[in-house]
Amino acid sequence: MAQLDNCPRCGALFVRTTRKVCPQCHEEIERQYRIVYDFLRQKENREATIYETSEKTGVSVNQIREFIRQGRLQLKNLPNMGYPCETCGTLIREGRLCPSCRERLMAEINSLSGDKDEARADALRRQAFDNLPRGYRKLKDEDGLRGR
Repeated sequence: MAQLDNCPRCGALFVRTTRKVCPQCHEEIERQYRIVYDFLRQKENREATIYETSEKTGVSVNQIREFIRQGRLQLKNLPNMGYPCETCGTLIREGRLCPSCRERLMAEINSLSGDKDEARADALRRQAFDNLPRGYRKLKDEDGLRGR
């Protein structure tokens, strides 16, 4: 069902159906995707990092990261491409956290004890679960571990 909403990118009022942005911003995002995609298809640019790609194409690092996270840019043929960990900024190729930040988060979860810390531990578990790569997350869901 369609509803009236403001575009999170430009603030314009639009009828929201399946897209989260207005038609004009969607067109701009698609144009940016095509620029990045065409840039990375060139053999000499396949070694570029996310920062080099951003600099040469004019597309923001955040937008390129979003293309990667959506699966629109495949990293298998782009050895230096990655995006920053949301905690420390280390370049990663999947999930939201690098392995060391994920381990630190899990250690913090395991160190919490008692009833007053249980709500915080549950919130941290959910955060850690949401930061797992998609395939691993699916396996965890199938094992029934999401609710723990």
